[in-house]
Amino acid sequence: MKKMQIFETAMCCSTGLCGVGVDPELLRVSTVFSALKKNGIEVDRFNLSGSPQEFVDNKIINKFINEKGVDDLPVTIVDGEIVLVGRYPTNEELMKLLNVPMSYLGVKPKSFKIKAAPKSDDCGCNGGKCC
Repeated sequence: MKKMQIFETAMCCSTGLCGVGVDPELLRVSTVFSALKKNGIEVDRFNLSGSPQEFVDNKIINKFINEKGVDDLPVTIVDGEIVLVGRYPTNEELMKLLNVPMSYLGVKPKSFKIKAAPKSDDCGCNGGKCC
């Protein structure tokens, strides 16, 4: 099973969902990560103010910050490899990176319906005169 970590900028709390103005993107990521964890997927978020030691201990993110600084956060790491920088992955990207179905998010796969042909008195032969 794959392991995902997202390293974020400094926030007031672990999710960034505090205060009066809640960022909808942070709400989405928090909700998605919660759903993934309920399905047994290993996903973690670390923000610079809440988990500074994680930034020190993780050699990949530590090297990234030493070379580029914190302006390019968030950084997404899957199985020890940086896969996305500067934004959060979309739901579709998350599912693909983790190799899990969209149903883990409570989303049912899109089904298709075969549209019935419109009813007609015409049988389709010889100008309406059936063969």
